[in-house]
Amino acid sequence: MAALERDSAAPQAAASADPSPLVRVRGLGITHDGEDAPTPASVTFDIAPGDVVLLLGPSGSGKSTLTLALNGLIPHAVPAAMSGSVEVAGLDTQTATVARLSTHVSMVFQDPDAQLVTGTLLDEVAFGPENLRMPVADVLARAEDALRRVGLWERRGENPDRLSGGGRQRLAIACALAMGSPLLVLDEPTANLDPRGIEEVYAALAELVAAGDRAILLVEHNLDAAVGFVDRVVVLDASGTVVADGSVDAVLRARAEELHAMGVWLPISTLAALRLRAAGYALDPLPLAPAELRAGLVGAPALERRGSDQEEDASAPAVLLPAQSPSIASSPSLGRSVATTSEDSAGILRPNAHPPTEPALVQVRGLSVRRGRTEVLHAVDLDIHAGEFVAVVGANGAGKTTLVQAIAGVIPPPRGAVRIDGLDVAKTDTRTLASQIGFVFQNPEHQFIAHTVFDEIAHGLRRLRLPDDEVRERTMALIARFGLEGKAASHPFLLSGGQKRRLSVGTALVAGAPILALDEPTFGQDRARADELLGVLQELNDDGTTIIVVTHDMQLVAEYAHRTVVIGDGRVLRSAPTADVFADDALVETAGLRPPALARAFRDLPGDLAGITRLADLPGAAS
Repeated sequence: MAALERDSAAPQAAASADPSPLVRVRGLGITHDGEDAPTPASVTFDIAPGDVVLLLGPSGSGKSTLTLALNGLIPHAVPAAMSGSVEVAGLDTQTATVARLSTHVSMVFQDPDAQLVTGTLLDEVAFGPENLRMPVADVLARAEDALRRVGLWERRGENPDRLSGGGRQRLAIACALAMGSPLLVLDEPTANLDPRGIEEVYAALAELVAAGDRAILLVEHNLDAAVGFVDRVVVLDASGTVVADGSVDAVLRARAEELHAMGVWLPISTLAALRLRAAGYALDPLPLAPAELRAGLVGAPALERRGSDQEEDASAPAVLLPAQSPSIASSPSLGRSVATTSEDSAGILRPNAHPPTEPALVQVRGLSVRRGRTEVLHAVDLDIHAGEFVAVVGANGAGKTTLVQAIAGVIPPPRGAVRIDGLDVAKTDTRTLASQIGFVFQNPEHQFIAHTVFDEIAHGLRRLRLPDDEVRERTMALIARFGLEGKAASHPFLLSGGQKRRLSVGTALVAGAPILALDEPTFGQDRARADELLGVLQELNDDGTTIIVVTHDMQLVAEYAHRTVVIGDGRVLRSAPTADVFADDALVETAGLRPPALARAFRDLPGDLAGITRLADLPGAAS
């Protein structure tokens, strides 16, 4: 594919003419200690007050690394060699101290745990302003305003450790807001938030930038939420070079096919529109949101498609769908388990709504779990059968992660509450349990124990006492499968967020357990790698591995899950076929969820598009 050419009319060019931009980045290249190549390699752009900039790029392109250079953490705290320059409010970040830069740049890290240090939510948010030696009344006013913006004021006296992953993410955002810095940098700020929380966070950020004196740089893969908030998009290619810088329309709408080919995230509605265009639907301009997609399909006078006897246009873009990665063999039965599928009148394979008759592989009975004095789960009963692909969903703090961690034995459950293939998880030793279920944490760093990527994956094989040659062969095969070639000797903590996630999945897969449980598996992934990872999970599921996924990504649920378990306030609100769950509007609203983007776009449409919820079911999609 030819490289994207920078839009000559892009805001970046105009910003360069501004004599005093808030941020000025020129030829920035960053090489981490122990690495040979810079990532990013060459970045130039400006940010002016009032700008809301979305930074996109494939996993490993250096997005998160770039953000760390804006507040001086690189090179002052994270060892790395920098070329080029970064100036914030006229300060050179290579010479100005991190403390001084913190008054100009506030950060929300990809992992919120990396920036939480105190014992209560109020103390956490007040910590930054206190270090600026502000009057006590001003500190408290800022802390209250920030906590109210993210919906945590009523919990201000609690310990941050009691919050869910999404709650800690909100807290980190509040800490950044309280600093009052003119530049707010957010790295995947909504990755751990439920759909309602995402809407609330973006509403709060919109209020923040409305005055026009603050700028935001956003690294985000959930473009369905972000596209209506940002006004400019900067794109890095795989090497970390700026290849596009312009308005949302000039980059996302006009260059969607090129971005898609690069493996960059696009809104789900845009992916659907590319597929429909290739199938002959007239959609111009290209939609970026469900409402736009719906309006384009309803309002267009000619929804003309190619007839079945007409040849496909060889120039039409090849739109990759889940489980259709070029490096992973496509499964012929997307979304089905070995023995629980049926074919509808349109010939689409869908999960069978009838529960299997064999005994459950995972049995949960009367499971109650407490954290401190709070009961997180209340007498939960749940069965999961062999070969199922199950999604566990719900609002932040509902108990999703706690439930799956108890099933995997990460949190020791009460005796007799959880059984896997007849084994009482509470009484089973770690090695035996690991042979039955692999677990992937929400934050990959929580499970890394080795000093190299190779040793991280090889550790599980060595515990099986396999010959060294077999360990090496299987380890290198898994490294290649997850796109980590060239990183075998790297320290796991020096990988990008997406690379860390793929490594964590690899370490869980290596022992070949019959059950794999994953907490937010697409967190930090670019679109191509997310599709590839989910394709691997689909292959494993088709081969009989039971998959349990905790996620806030409703489109992921719609595409892959045979069954969806909805958790609310520590209880199972419903466990049913995924289509039935999303058809229950009252349940979706009560649980703090939102229907998948495609469900909103295609609901009640006339013709053969009515009721479609999956990219895989669109006309022309691989079946």
